[in-house]
Amino acid sequence: MPPFHDYTWTEIQSQPTAWANTLALMETQADALGMFIRTNGAEHVVFTGCGSTYYLALAAAAALRELAGISAIGLPASEVWLNPLGSFPGGARTLLVPVSRSGETTETLRAVEAFRGAGRGPVLTFSCYPERPLAHMGDMNIVITAGQEQSIAQTRAFTTLYLGTLVLAAQWAARTDLFTDLAGLPAAGQAILRTSAALAHELGAEAPIDRCFFLGSGARYGLAAELSLKMKEMSLSESEPFHFLEYRHGPQSMARPGTLIVGLLSDTARAHEQAVLNEMRMLGARVVAVGVGADDIALANIAEPVRGPLYLPFGQMLAYERAIARGLTPDRPNQLNAVVKLDGGK
Repeated sequence: MPPFHDYTWTEIQSQPTAWANTLALMETQADALGMFIRTNGAEHVVFTGCGSTYYLALAAAAALRELAGISAIGLPASEVWLNPLGSFPGGARTLLVPVSRSGETTETLRAVEAFRGAGRGPVLTFSCYPERPLAHMGDMNIVITAGQEQSIAQTRAFTTLYLGTLVLAAQWAARTDLFTDLAGLPAAGQAILRTSAALAHELGAEAPIDRCFFLGSGARYGLAAELSLKMKEMSLSESEPFHFLEYRHGPQSMARPGTLIVGLLSDTARAHEQAVLNEMRMLGARVVAVGVGADDIALANIAEPVRGPLYLPFGQMLAYERAIARGLTPDRPNQLNAVVKLDGGK
Protein backbone atom coordinates (compact mmCIF):
# COMPACT_ATOMS: atom_id res chain seq x y z
CA MET A 1 0.00 0.00 0.00
CA PRO A 2 1.45 3.46 -0.91
CA PRO A 3 2.54 5.79 1.88
CA PHE A 4 0.06 8.23 3.38
CA HIS A 5 0.74 11.71 1.97
CA ASP A 6 -2.19 13.60 3.52
CA TYR A 7 -3.33 15.05 0.21
CA THR A 8 -6.86 15.58 1.48
CA TRP A 9 -5.94 17.97 4.30
CA THR A 10 -3.65 19.95 2.01
CA GLU A 11 -6.37 20.26 -0.61
CA ILE A 12 -8.95 21.41 1.96
CA GLN A 13 -6.57 24.08 3.24
CA SER A 14 -5.62 25.25 -0.27
CA GLN A 15 -9.17 26.16 -1.28
CA PRO A 16 -8.94 29.96 -0.81
CA THR A 17 -6.00 30.10 -3.23
CA ALA A 18 -7.85 27.83 -5.65
CA TRP A 19 -10.91 30.08 -5.44
CA ALA A 20 -8.82 33.15 -6.28
CA ASN A 21 -7.34 31.33 -9.27
CA THR A 22 -10.80 30.20 -10.38
CA LEU A 23 -12.18 33.73 -10.24
CA ALA A 24 -9.22 34.96 -12.29
CA LEU A 25 -9.87 32.25 -14.87
CA MET A 26 -13.59 33.04 -15.04
CA GLU A 27 -12.74 36.69 -15.63
CA THR A 28 -10.76 35.70 -18.72
CA GLN A 29 -13.80 33.75 -19.90
CA ALA A 30 -16.30 36.52 -19.18
CA ASP A 31 -16.78 37.84 -22.73
CA ALA A 32 -17.06 34.38 -24.28
CA LEU A 33 -19.40 33.19 -21.53
CA GLY A 34 -21.56 36.28 -21.88
CA MET A 35 -21.85 35.71 -25.62
CA PHE A 36 -22.67 32.05 -25.04
CA ILE A 37 -25.45 32.95 -22.60
CA ARG A 38 -26.95 35.51 -24.97
CA THR A 39 -26.93 33.24 -28.00
CA ASN A 40 -27.72 29.75 -26.67
CA GLY A 41 -31.49 30.32 -26.66
CA ALA A 42 -32.09 27.97 -23.74
CA GLU A 43 -35.50 27.86 -22.09
CA HIS A 44 -34.41 25.24 -19.55
CA VAL A 45 -31.06 24.32 -17.97
CA VAL A 46 -30.00 20.90 -16.70
CA PHE A 47 -26.90 20.68 -14.53
CA THR A 48 -25.63 17.13 -14.26
CA GLY A 49 -22.86 15.11 -12.64
CA CYS A 50 -22.17 12.01 -10.57
CA GLY A 51 -21.64 11.70 -6.83
CA SER A 52 -20.29 15.00 -5.54
CA THR A 53 -20.95 16.79 -8.81
CA TYR A 54 -24.57 15.64 -8.78
CA TYR A 55 -24.96 17.44 -5.45
CA LEU A 56 -23.13 20.38 -6.99
CA ALA A 57 -25.69 20.27 -9.81
CA LEU A 58 -28.53 20.60 -7.29
CA ALA A 59 -26.91 23.65 -5.70
CA ALA A 60 -25.98 25.24 -9.04
CA ALA A 61 -29.49 24.82 -10.45
CA ALA A 62 -31.01 26.41 -7.34
CA ALA A 63 -28.62 29.37 -7.63
CA LEU A 64 -29.44 29.89 -11.31
CA ARG A 65 -33.19 29.75 -10.63
CA GLU A 66 -32.84 32.24 -7.79
CA LEU A 67 -30.62 34.70 -9.61
CA ALA A 68 -31.75 34.52 -13.23
CA GLY A 69 -35.33 33.26 -12.87
CA ILE A 70 -34.78 30.58 -15.52
CA SER A 71 -36.05 27.02 -15.27
CA ALA A 72 -33.13 24.88 -14.03
CA ILE A 73 -32.72 21.48 -12.37
CA GLY A 74 -29.92 19.21 -11.22
CA LEU A 75 -29.91 15.54 -12.24
CA PRO A 76 -27.57 12.56 -11.93
CA ALA A 77 -25.83 11.97 -15.26
CA SER A 78 -27.17 8.41 -15.30
CA GLU A 79 -30.72 9.80 -15.39
CA VAL A 80 -29.92 12.12 -18.30
CA TRP A 81 -28.45 9.16 -20.14
CA LEU A 82 -30.86 6.34 -19.23
CA ASN A 83 -34.14 8.20 -18.56
CA PRO A 84 -34.24 11.16 -20.93
CA LEU A 85 -38.04 11.22 -21.21
CA GLY A 86 -38.29 11.95 -17.50
CA SER A 87 -35.42 14.41 -17.54
CA PHE A 88 -36.36 17.06 -20.08
CA PRO A 89 -39.52 19.12 -20.71
CA GLY A 90 -41.09 18.31 -24.04
CA GLY A 91 -40.17 20.72 -26.81
CA ALA A 92 -38.11 23.08 -24.66
CA ARG A 93 -34.66 24.03 -25.92
CA THR A 94 -32.39 22.88 -23.11
CA LEU A 95 -28.85 23.77 -22.12
CA LEU A 96 -26.94 20.83 -20.60
CA VAL A 97 -24.22 21.74 -18.10
CA PRO A 98 -22.23 18.60 -17.22
CA VAL A 99 -19.77 19.01 -14.34
CA SER A 100 -16.96 16.53 -13.68
CA ARG A 101 -13.68 16.73 -11.78
CA SER A 102 -12.04 14.01 -13.85
CA GLY A 103 -13.73 14.76 -17.16
CA GLU A 104 -13.93 11.04 -17.90
CA THR A 105 -16.73 9.59 -15.75
CA THR A 106 -18.64 7.16 -17.96
CA GLU A 107 -22.19 8.24 -17.07
CA THR A 108 -21.37 11.91 -17.65
CA LEU A 109 -19.81 11.27 -21.05
CA ARG A 110 -22.75 9.11 -22.09
CA ALA A 111 -25.21 11.75 -20.86
CA VAL A 112 -23.58 14.30 -23.17
CA GLU A 113 -23.53 11.86 -26.09
CA ALA A 114 -27.21 10.98 -25.62
CA PHE A 115 -28.19 14.65 -25.25
CA ARG A 116 -26.27 15.54 -28.40
CA GLY A 117 -27.76 12.63 -30.29
CA ALA A 118 -31.29 13.77 -29.43
CA GLY A 119 -30.57 17.34 -30.61
CA ARG A 120 -31.93 18.87 -27.43
CA GLY A 121 -29.68 21.94 -27.33
CA PRO A 122 -26.20 23.27 -26.54
CA VAL A 123 -23.71 21.95 -24.00
CA LEU A 124 -21.52 23.93 -21.58
CA THR A 125 -18.98 21.79 -19.70
CA PHE A 126 -17.09 22.38 -16.45
CA SER A 127 -14.14 20.13 -15.63
CA CYS A 128 -10.58 20.25 -14.25
CA TYR A 129 -8.33 18.47 -16.78
CA PRO A 130 -7.88 19.91 -20.29
CA GLU A 131 -6.73 16.62 -21.85
CA ARG A 132 -9.76 14.59 -20.70
CA PRO A 133 -12.77 13.82 -22.98
CA LEU A 134 -15.39 16.10 -21.36
CA ALA A 135 -13.21 19.17 -21.91
CA HIS A 136 -13.77 18.77 -25.67
CA MET A 137 -17.46 17.80 -25.79
CA GLY A 138 -19.22 21.12 -25.28
CA ASP A 139 -20.14 24.11 -27.39
CA MET A 140 -18.16 25.91 -24.70
CA ASN A 141 -15.76 24.19 -22.30
CA ILE A 142 -14.52 25.72 -19.05
CA VAL A 143 -11.54 23.91 -17.53
CA ILE A 144 -10.77 24.91 -13.95
CA THR A 145 -7.32 23.46 -13.38
CA ALA A 146 -7.19 24.92 -9.85
CA GLY A 147 -9.59 22.15 -8.85
CA GLN A 148 -7.26 19.28 -9.75
CA GLU A 149 -6.73 16.88 -6.84
CA GLN A 150 -4.71 13.83 -5.83
CA SER A 151 -7.26 12.70 -3.24
CA ILE A 152 -10.27 10.51 -4.00
CA ALA A 153 -12.88 12.37 -1.94
CA GLN A 154 -13.54 15.70 -3.62
CA THR A 155 -12.99 18.88 -1.62
CA ARG A 156 -11.09 21.53 -3.58
CA ALA A 157 -12.53 20.28 -6.88
CA PHE A 158 -16.09 20.58 -5.61
CA THR A 159 -15.76 24.15 -4.37
CA THR A 160 -13.87 25.45 -7.39
CA LEU A 161 -16.27 23.88 -9.90
CA TYR A 162 -19.21 25.12 -7.83
CA LEU A 163 -17.70 28.61 -7.81
CA GLY A 164 -17.52 28.45 -11.59
CA THR A 165 -21.26 27.74 -11.78
CA LEU A 166 -21.99 30.63 -9.40
CA VAL A 167 -20.11 32.98 -11.72
CA LEU A 168 -22.23 31.58 -14.56
CA ALA A 169 -25.42 32.31 -12.60
CA ALA A 170 -24.35 35.84 -11.68
CA GLN A 171 -23.40 36.61 -15.27
CA TRP A 172 -26.63 35.07 -16.63
CA ALA A 173 -28.60 37.34 -14.28
CA ALA A 174 -26.46 40.38 -15.21
CA ARG A 175 -25.81 40.86 -11.48
CA THR A 176 -22.53 42.73 -11.74
CA ASP A 177 -22.94 43.77 -8.10
CA LEU A 178 -22.27 40.18 -7.04
CA PHE A 179 -18.75 40.13 -8.44
CA THR A 180 -17.52 42.19 -5.50
CA ASP A 181 -18.93 39.56 -3.15
CA LEU A 182 -17.41 36.75 -5.20
CA ALA A 183 -14.02 38.46 -4.96
CA GLY A 184 -14.35 38.38 -1.16
CA LEU A 185 -14.69 34.59 -0.98
CA PRO A 186 -10.96 33.67 -0.80
CA ALA A 187 -10.26 35.86 2.25
CA ALA A 188 -13.50 34.76 3.90
CA GLY A 189 -12.65 31.11 3.25
CA GLN A 190 -9.21 31.53 4.79
CA ALA A 191 -10.80 32.95 7.93
CA ILE A 192 -13.18 29.98 8.24
CA LEU A 193 -10.36 27.48 7.87
CA ARG A 194 -8.44 29.26 10.61
CA THR A 195 -11.28 29.79 13.09
CA SER A 196 -13.20 26.51 12.73
CA ALA A 197 -10.35 23.98 12.69
CA ALA A 198 -10.35 23.53 16.48
CA LEU A 199 -14.08 22.75 16.60
CA ALA A 200 -13.74 20.31 13.69
CA HIS A 201 -10.96 18.53 15.57
CA GLU A 202 -12.93 18.45 18.84
CA LEU A 203 -16.11 17.06 17.28
CA GLY A 204 -14.25 14.67 14.99
CA ALA A 205 -12.64 13.04 18.01
CA GLU A 206 -15.86 12.91 20.07
CA ALA A 207 -16.38 9.15 20.37
CA PRO A 208 -20.02 9.22 21.63
CA ILE A 209 -21.16 10.73 18.31
CA ASP A 210 -22.39 7.79 16.22
CA ARG A 211 -24.48 9.49 13.51
CA CYS A 212 -24.48 12.81 11.67
CA PHE A 213 -27.09 14.86 9.87
CA PHE A 214 -26.48 17.87 7.63
CA LEU A 215 -29.41 20.24 7.13
CA GLY A 216 -29.76 22.82 4.37
CA SER A 217 -32.58 24.34 2.34
CA GLY A 218 -32.65 26.01 -1.05
CA ALA A 219 -29.23 25.91 -2.70
CA ARG A 220 -27.79 24.77 0.62
CA TYR A 221 -29.52 21.36 0.40
CA GLY A 222 -27.07 20.26 -2.31
CA LEU A 223 -24.22 21.44 -0.07
CA ALA A 224 -25.63 19.52 2.90
CA ALA A 225 -25.80 16.41 0.71
CA GLU A 226 -22.17 16.90 -0.34
CA LEU A 227 -20.98 17.26 3.26
CA SER A 228 -22.92 14.16 4.25
CA LEU A 229 -21.18 12.31 1.43
CA LYS A 230 -17.78 13.53 2.67
CA MET A 231 -18.57 12.14 6.12
CA LYS A 232 -19.47 8.76 4.63
CA GLU A 233 -16.52 8.59 2.22
CA MET A 234 -13.76 9.68 4.57
CA SER A 235 -14.89 8.34 7.95
CA LEU A 236 -17.38 5.53 7.15
CA SER A 237 -19.87 7.25 9.46
CA GLU A 238 -23.65 7.09 9.26
CA SER A 239 -24.68 10.41 7.78
CA GLU A 240 -27.71 11.83 5.98
CA PRO A 241 -28.77 15.20 4.54
CA PHE A 242 -32.22 16.76 4.88
CA HIS A 243 -33.99 19.99 4.13
CA PHE A 244 -34.36 21.81 7.43
CA LEU A 245 -38.07 21.49 8.07
CA GLU A 246 -38.21 17.98 6.60
CA TYR A 247 -36.02 16.83 9.48
CA ARG A 248 -39.03 17.12 11.80
CA HIS A 249 -40.99 14.65 9.66
CA GLY A 250 -39.57 11.44 11.06
CA PRO A 251 -35.79 11.86 11.18
CA GLN A 252 -35.98 13.86 14.41
CA SER A 253 -36.63 10.53 16.13
CA MET A 254 -32.85 10.06 15.76
CA ALA A 255 -32.03 13.32 17.55
CA ARG A 256 -30.51 12.28 20.88
CA PRO A 257 -27.17 12.20 22.65
CA GLY A 258 -24.73 10.72 20.15
CA THR A 259 -26.28 12.59 17.22
CA LEU A 260 -24.46 15.49 15.56
CA ILE A 261 -26.55 17.92 13.50
CA VAL A 262 -24.84 20.55 11.33
CA GLY A 263 -27.22 23.22 10.04
CA LEU A 264 -26.35 25.47 7.07
CA LEU A 265 -28.34 28.59 7.91
CA SER A 266 -29.71 30.96 5.29
CA ASP A 267 -30.62 34.61 5.75
CA THR A 268 -34.07 34.35 4.20
CA ALA A 269 -35.44 31.46 6.29
CA ARG A 270 -33.14 31.71 9.29
CA ALA A 271 -35.83 31.96 11.98
CA HIS A 272 -37.47 28.71 10.85
CA GLU A 273 -34.14 26.94 10.44
CA GLN A 274 -32.82 28.06 13.83
CA ALA A 275 -36.04 26.84 15.43
CA VAL A 276 -35.33 23.33 14.11
CA LEU A 277 -31.81 23.40 15.52
CA ASN A 278 -33.05 24.65 18.89
CA GLU A 279 -35.61 21.85 19.09
CA MET A 280 -33.04 19.19 18.21
CA ARG A 281 -30.66 20.56 20.84
CA MET A 282 -33.43 20.21 23.43
CA LEU A 283 -33.79 16.55 22.40
CA GLY A 284 -30.15 15.98 23.30
CA ALA A 285 -28.42 16.27 19.92
CA ARG A 286 -25.10 18.07 19.52
CA VAL A 287 -25.87 20.96 17.18
CA VAL A 288 -23.54 23.15 15.09
CA ALA A 289 -24.91 26.17 13.22
CA VAL A 290 -23.03 27.51 10.18
CA GLY A 291 -24.08 30.91 8.86
CA VAL A 292 -23.68 34.67 9.01
CA GLY A 293 -23.57 35.62 12.69
CA ALA A 294 -23.92 31.99 13.82
CA ASP A 295 -22.65 31.22 17.32
CA ASP A 296 -20.66 28.17 16.17
CA ILE A 297 -19.27 28.82 12.67
CA ALA A 298 -19.76 32.45 11.64
CA LEU A 299 -19.48 33.20 7.94
CA ALA A 300 -18.55 36.53 6.38
CA ASN A 301 -21.51 38.56 5.19
CA ILE A 302 -21.08 37.67 1.53
CA ALA A 303 -24.31 38.01 -0.51
CA GLU A 304 -26.40 34.88 0.07
CA PRO A 305 -26.74 33.80 -3.60
CA VAL A 306 -22.93 33.43 -3.96
CA ARG A 307 -21.97 32.56 -0.38
CA GLY A 308 -22.20 28.79 -0.91
CA PRO A 309 -18.50 27.84 -0.95
CA LEU A 310 -18.11 29.20 2.59
CA TYR A 311 -20.42 26.53 4.03
CA LEU A 312 -18.13 23.68 2.99
CA PRO A 313 -14.67 23.91 4.64
CA PHE A 314 -15.83 23.22 8.21
CA GLY A 315 -17.76 20.10 7.19
CA GLN A 316 -14.83 18.89 5.08
CA MET A 317 -12.45 19.28 8.03
CA LEU A 318 -14.96 17.59 10.32
CA ALA A 319 -15.11 14.53 8.04
CA TYR A 320 -11.32 14.46 7.84
CA GLU A 321 -10.87 14.70 11.61
CA ARG A 322 -13.46 12.00 12.24
CA ALA A 323 -11.63 9.71 9.82
CA ILE A 324 -8.34 10.29 11.61
CA ALA A 325 -9.95 9.68 15.01
CA ARG A 326 -11.33 6.37 13.73
CA GLY A 327 -7.92 5.24 12.50
CA LEU A 328 -8.77 5.67 8.81
CA THR A 329 -6.80 7.32 6.01
CA PRO A 330 -8.85 10.04 4.31
CA ASP A 331 -6.70 9.81 1.17
CA ARG A 332 -7.80 6.20 0.67
CA PRO A 333 -11.57 5.92 1.24
CA ASN A 334 -12.94 2.39 1.51
CA GLN A 335 -13.85 0.73 -1.81
CA LEU A 336 -13.68 3.95 -3.82
CA ASN A 337 -11.79 5.14 -6.89
CA ALA A 338 -11.30 8.69 -8.12
CA VAL A 339 -13.17 7.94 -11.37
CA VAL A 340 -16.06 5.56 -12.00
CA LYS A 341 -15.79 3.91 -15.41
CA LEU A 342 -18.28 1.38 -16.74
CA ASP A 343 -17.83 -1.44 -19.25
CA GLY A 344 -14.06 -1.36 -19.23
CA GLY A 345 -13.88 2.41 -19.24
CA LYS A 346 -15.88 3.08 -22.39
